[in-house]
Formats: sequence, structure tokens, C-alpha cells
Amino acid sequence: MFKQYYQRFLKENGAKQHFSPHSHYFWPDVTRDAMLQYWDDSARWVDDKWGHFFETCVPQLQQHISGLLNTTCPEQIVFASNTHELLFRILSCKDWRRTLRILSTDSEFHSFFRQANRLAELDNVTVNTVAAQPFASFTDRFVAAIDDGQYDVVFLSHVFFNSGFVVKDINRIVDAVADSDTIVIIDGYHHFMAKPLDIRELESRIFYLAGGYKYAQGGEGVCFAHVPRGCRLRPLYTGWFAEFGALDKPRAGEVQYSEDGMRFAGATMDFSALYRLRAVMDLFADEGITVDRIDAHVMAVQDAFLNQLDKLGHPLLNRQQLLVKDAASRGHFLTFELPDADTTSRIASQLKTHNMLTDYRDNRLRFGFAMYHDPQDIDISALAQCK
Repeated sequence: MFKQYYQRFLKENGAKQHFSPHSHYFWPDVTRDAMLQYWDDSARWVDDKWGHFFETCVPQLQQHISGLLNTTCPEQIVFASNTHELLFRILSCKDWRRTLRILSTDSEFHSFFRQANRLAELDNVTVNTVAAQPFASFTDRFVAAIDDGQYDVVFLSHVFFNSGFVVKDINRIVDAVADSDTIVIIDGYHHFMAKPLDIRELESRIFYLAGGYKYAQGGEGVCFAHVPRGCRLRPLYTGWFAEFGALDKPRAGEVQYSEDGMRFAGATMDFSALYRLRAVMDLFADEGITVDRIDAHVMAVQDAFLNQLDKLGHPLLNRQQLLVKDAASRGHFLTFELPDADTTSRIASQLKTHNMLTDYRDNRLRFGFAMYHDPQDIDISALAQCK
């Protein structure tokens, strides 16, 4: 249905079955033209290109993303090269000379896990984690943890990267954080542009992080944060973009910040990634491709895969080994829990020899699905030889 938009990536990958778009999505063809447009604009505008970017590309992307989040404040969207930069900038708003308490889960992506544990090496920083499993009781347990402690930062994923489980009760979790000084951060990387999303009721309360590397299909180098409406926090980790438009004013007194989401901006970055993401979002808007349509298509491909798996009767890769069995609670990838890491690595390597590209984390093997897949194209017969 959507293959027409991905001809260059599909041609380069030939007969491969790319079951890892949750790691690296193919880029639509329009992104190549966007890269060339970025070069041409850089040549045309030269010293004035920053003003051009912030007058055109940035507000256009803000409008697109705000629409996808269903917020009323596109000016609260700020960009960076990766979400980790944005995360650290948010954390830098806290006074690290004082006690800092962070609540999160045991299923966060490596960057946050690594950063949180590094911070926990400081005597005044405590990081408490709630187990993601069992999934059925996760929200209750996470809310109970919020109630049990006074936290400075609450951080969790909207979809867990190592299972695909969708946390549906985000509103309930955020509402449980009674202290308005507590920073609430939602990592939406595996949710944004995969599952329908609406944070309108939370736009004045949460930071929402996501980016283009996966389902937004703009590639690496373009991530964003929705900054809570009315936020007046002053990041310690800051750069010249955070005061863009006032660079010619005298530099005296307290450091000033933009009055909108740009107060969390950094410094000089490669805007070609923003051009790519804008091109994808322009394309989808022009073609009437909504997240609801994307989600329906991808979940149909997922069903086709599982139906073939049922017929295959694989001893390890079957519905019983799925971490998230309920499709309504699952993102755009399937995660199978295998006996151990060695078995998982071996099967992933065997699959690769049969042109089936997957990825794994420890003993969890992940199969992702994308817009450039069609149900009738799924052929997993080679799995019978991978044990």
C-alpha cells in the first residue's frame, strides 16, 4: 500500500526482509530531495541561514508535531540532535548540590539507564525503579511508587523498547504526581508516529521526548521535546539557540532564556535532519496518511506474521513466547523471550543468513513491522531452519 514512497531503500535492500524498523526505519524517497534542498539553501543563505531555518523549517515542523501530539502550542516544541541532549538539559534544571530523587522503570533505553546510574553514583542522588513486568499491574505499581515517595523527576517510556508494551494510562500516572515542582518526562520514541497520540490534557505538565530515527522516518539527528506550556525552568546546560533573536543585545546580568520551548534549545547543529523530517511530514499531510492509517496497516502486517508463525509451529518463536500477547497493548514490534542470550544471538544470526533482519536485547528477539511491508509479502518459511 505504501511501498511507492520507499523505492530507493527497497531497491538497495533487494530480497531482504527488514524486520528491524523499530531500530532503523527506511527513509521515504522525499528525504533525499530534502537533503539536496538543505545544501542549496545553505549555499543561498550562507551567513543568514540560521535565520532562514528558524523562520521556515522550525515553525513548519513545530506545527506538524504539535498536530500529531494534539497540543495547542507548537511554539513549545524544541529540537536537538538526540533525545539524550534534551534529557540532560531538562535534568540540569535541578540543583544537583541538593538531594535529587528520580523514579523510573527497569525497562528504559540504554542512554537513560546509563545516565541515571551514573548520577546514582553521587551521594545525594537516588534512582528508584519499578519493574515493567507483570504488565497488567504496571500502572498500579508505578502510581503506588509515586505515592510512596517525594520525587524530583519521574521518567518513563510510553512504549517499552525491550518488550513493545504500551503504557496506556499515562494520564493517570501524570495525575498521580501531585507536586508541581516534580519534573515529569515521557520518552515517546517508540510511540510517536506509530500509535495514535493525544497529550492535550498534559501539555502544561509534561516533557514529551521523541525523534525521527524510528517511526517518524526522518533518520538520525532530529529529535524534539514538547516543553510544558508556561514552563519557566532555567537549564544549566544551555546554548546560544536558547536566546536566538536577542544575540545583538548587551550581555549583562542574569542569563536570559526564550519565553517558549526554545529555552531548552542547545547550540549549532546540522539542520539537514530537520529538512528530512519536514519532507516526510509534508508528504504524509499531502497524501492524507494519518497515524491511525499507519497503525492499522502495520498491525495488519503483524497479524499476517503471527498467522504464518502459528502454521509453522516453531518450538521457540511462537505466541506463547511473546512478551506482549495482547495486540491492543503492543507497539509496532513483537518481542519473543527465548531461553538465554546465546540462543537468541544464534537464532538472530541464522535469520540474517536467510535475509531476515532482526535485532535482540539479551534473551529477547524483536521483529518490527513498517509501512513498506505488506501482509502478502511476509514469508517466514526460513524460520523452520533456525533453532
